[in-house]
Order: sequence, then C-alpha cells, then structure tokens
Amino acid sequence: MATNIDPELQEQFDEVEHELLERWPETKMDPTLARVRALTEILGDPQKAYPVVHITGTNGKTSTARMIETLLRELNLRTGRFTSPHLESMNERITLDGAPIPLRRFVEVYEDIRPYVDIVDSSQEFPMSFFEVITGMAFAAFADAPVDVAVLEVGLGGTWDCTNVADGQVAVITPIDVDHAHILGDNPAQIASEKAGIIKEGAVVVMGRQPVEAAEVILRRAAEVDATVAREGLEFGVVERQQALGGQQITIKGLAGEYTDVYLPLYGEHMAHNAATAVAAVEAFLGAGRGGAALDPDVVREAFAKVTSPGRLEVVRRGPTVILDATHNPAGARATAQALADDFTFDHLVGVIGAMRDKDVAGILEVLEPVLNEVVVTQNNTERAMPAAVLGELAVEIFGADRVHEAVRLDDAIDLAIGLAEAAVPAGTSSGAGVIVTGSVVTAGQARTLLVRNRSERVEDRHSFEDVEFGDSEKEDFDDRDFDPFGERGSKDGQDGDRDDLSDDEFGGDDR
Repeated sequence: MATNIDPELQEQFDEVEHELLERWPETKMDPTLARVRALTEILGDPQKAYPVVHITGTNGKTSTARMIETLLRELNLRTGRFTSPHLESMNERITLDGAPIPLRRFVEVYEDIRPYVDIVDSSQEFPMSFFEVITGMAFAAFADAPVDVAVLEVGLGGTWDCTNVADGQVAVITPIDVDHAHILGDNPAQIASEKAGIIKEGAVVVMGRQPVEAAEVILRRAAEVDATVAREGLEFGVVERQQALGGQQITIKGLAGEYTDVYLPLYGEHMAHNAATAVAAVEAFLGAGRGGAALDPDVVREAFAKVTSPGRLEVVRRGPTVILDATHNPAGARATAQALADDFTFDHLVGVIGAMRDKDVAGILEVLEPVLNEVVVTQNNTERAMPAAVLGELAVEIFGADRVHEAVRLDDAIDLAIGLAEAAVPAGTSSGAGVIVTGSVVTAGQARTLLVRNRSERVEDRHSFEDVEFGDSEKEDFDDRDFDPFGERGSKDGQDGDRDDLSDDEFGGDDR
C-alpha cells in the first residue's frame, strides 16, 4: 500500500483544488439547474449512462450512502458514490468501487471537462460554482469507469440541487428536520417540499422515519409522479438492536426478507435505522415487490461488517477514548447524545466543540449539555467558523463558567480535553475517560487529520490515493428500461458577481 504521494502529483492536485475553490463557493445557493444542465448536455449527459440511487434528507445521508454502496459492491456491482462535504481531501467526494478517486484521475477528469466548463462559464449569467463543477466531474468519472450504479447524495435540499439533473430510479429520503432554515424553510413540511423534488416519475421512494407533516408532503409528491413508496416502520424497519463490541447487532425487516444477526461496526440507534433504509433501497433497486427476491442474508451480513463512516461517532484513540463526530445541527446532536448515553460508559466525557457561525449553535450545545461533563470551545480554520470567544460565551450560558474552557487552536483544544478527561478519573481507570470532537464536519475532518497519522488509514482505510486501477467491466449492464421497481468569482463580462440576493449556506454539507 502506497502511503507517500508523488510531490509533482500532489502539486497538480493542489492546483486543481485551488482553481475549484476560486469558484463561487458551495456556501451559497442559486435555485437553478441551468448551468449544470448546460455542462452535462455538452458532455453527452453522462449521468444517464448508469442507473442512480439518489439520497436526500437532513441527517444520515452520507452514512446511508456508504451502506448502500457497500451492499451493492457485495453484490459484485461496480459502484460510483458522490457525497459531500469531504472530511480531509476533496477527492473523497468522488469514489469508485468504494475508494476515493485517485489523485491522478481527479486531475485528469478536471482537465478533461475544463474546456466545457469554460464554454458554460462564457454562456451563462454567472460562471459555474465549485459544487456544480465537481458534480459534473463525478458524473463524467462514473460514466468513464464505467459503473453499474451511482449512489448520489444531494448537497442541499433536492429540487434545485445540481445532482438533480440525474434521475434516480430509487429516491431515498432520510429523516427530515430543520436545518438551513433560511433557504429550505423553518418547518419540516417546507423542507420536505424541497427535498421531495428528487422523486421522479415511476421511481421507488424509500422513506426513513419522518415527522407527520413531512411524510404527508413526500407522499403527495410521490402520488403526483406515480412513484411507489416504502415507509420505515411499515414496509421495512429495525426489528431488534443490541449493543455489541465495537458497534451493534441488529435484525432488519426488509421489503422482501428479514435479515438477522447483522453486525454493524458503527455506534448509535440512528445508524441501525440508516442500515434498514440502505437494505430497503438496495432491495428496491433490484426490484423487490415486483418479482424481485430477497437479498442473500450472508451478503447483507458480510457487507455491513465492512461498513465504515469516518467522522460519525468514529473512535480514533483509546485510553482515553477519543471520538470524532460531524454533528452540526440539533437533530444530529440529539442522535449523538442518545448514542453516547446508550453505547458508551464514560465516567467523565469532555467535548471539544468547533462550530460554524451560521448554524444553530445554541441548539447544539443545549442538546449535548446533559451528556458532557465539560467542554473545550475552539474553532476550525475556515472563514465561517464561529470564533472560540463567541462560542465560549454561548457555552457559559448553557454549561456554566466552571464547565467551559477555551483554546483557539484545535490541536491545543484536543490536548487540553484529553488532559481534563484523564485528570477527572482515578489513576488506572482511564478507559472511563472520554473526549468527543464535534460541532462541524470541518472540525471533525481537521481533527481526523491531526489524530489519524497514516494518510492511507485516513482515507477509506483501504486504498491509496493514486494506486487504484479500473478495468473494463464484464458485468451485465443495467438498463433503465429493465428496472422493475417495488409496488466568489466575477460574472462572465469581468464585472463583480456579488449575487447578494442569493442565500449563503453550507451547500453540499449536511450529514449526520
């Protein structure tokens, strides 16, 4: 396994990354598909070259996408997966057969589509955004591989997300809650209306647990486009869940079968529900309910035993235990708090919290307060980061001054938290001390870079960045017709493109 990156290749990758980040950032949203549709049309609509499983929701999207992909790979299908945001390196967003696209291939794909991006830039009111370009890169990379199926996670919302130029045969909607309120709405029904936009005519909708008002909107959209709906708690769900060493043991009722004794090496009840959703999505993709058979239980067991979800209640150190979690909204914080209470037995737990200033930070802190003995407030190194001093003031209001510490640098904050955890428990019982680093995907990713030293371990724990080859597929191609579903940059003229009328948010970045 290669663990060292060729300096010349790294420089090329860094140049591409810089060019992409010079574009209109993914922290803004423009409700149009015109630019990405123009690009895909010039490219020959690569997103139509393979069937798609499309995933939206407020929390759980990336974890569910990873589970779906792992199941499909266990069925000997070549997969592409597009998720966002990344934890450590931009190429993590585009994966082929479970591994991040190699750095060299990332650079090649960018160079291949850049002339066409330039054409779109010159023909539109505004140049393409970062997220639009990288979505186009994913579509092209998947078509070129080629993949048997692509698993696409929306960046934000659904209807106007640029992944929505693809038509998902299966539309997965994970639990909906309030996040990105100034864009999507301040109640579940409004948010569901935007997210339900990924449901296409004749698709199968796999719907995770939803508030009643959100479920009503989704069902109404499904009826409008003659889509079939499978609902968690009715057509599929978690039958049983027990804690197990390093994760949990679960029984899942799928659409076509029941799967017992499934070991999932991830923590939290929410992950069990994500797993049930993933099983139902794969069953639906293979035609469950319309002549499709149940999955082989051994395939399900083998697939889930291999599942990873970096930065989601991920244990990266023992003695004391250090956990990384990408929680960045109150709904995600509730799932994290419940998992910490159910699946861990800490005598003293210290939180390292670095959040974005445009999030409901007070809401996150209020949810985490009962499970944290102390907090160390900090900040990640992005412009959107809430300053540690401001975060500290919020934390003092919720935790009390005696439980709040401050360290501006993330590495100092982690060191301080480890020291606090070790000092709080008797000598020889450090296993009862814990630290959780949370508050933002960016914070979790930067902490992972600090704490997981081997780069090959940091990225998927399996393949090196550049040494993955993909030959011609000998597998039978899927055909859409055979699918049997279950029952800050300037404008083109060089003037400033302020776009002040458009929303500012974490476009491409909500996952629990």
